[in-house]
Amino acid sequence: MSPNRLHHVALRVADPLRSARFYGALLGLRELAVHHGPQGAVRAVWLALGEEAVLMLEHSLRPPGATDGSAHVLVLACDELAAAEQRLAAAGVPVIDRSEFTLYFHDPDGHRVGLSAYRFA
Repeated sequence: MSPNRLHHVALRVADPLRSARFYGALLGLRELAVHHGPQGAVRAVWLALGEEAVLMLEHSLRPPGATDGSAHVLVLACDELAAAEQRLAAAGVPVIDRSEFTLYFHDPDGHRVGLSAYRFA
């Protein structure tokens, strides 16, 4: 893997398994690994983001609920944003705001998430 390529994106969530099901179904991602803590609780779940990248959903003590701002989870090719919006609609996840390159929605924890699409040279 080239050092200039995306390696992983991490998102802290209240329930990694619940969020893995949400993002897996929403974005068509497959599960790569599950990490358990000392008492057996799930600490993190890794999902494949294509060939060279991983979405890591890590347990956080942050309380659920809406927050100001957004966490940009993924960067996609521009032509994939329309497909992402269709997946959101099919999953019953409403788009709460949008810009030219970003769709905003709430994740299972109630946090505002931005799904962005950019094309890099």
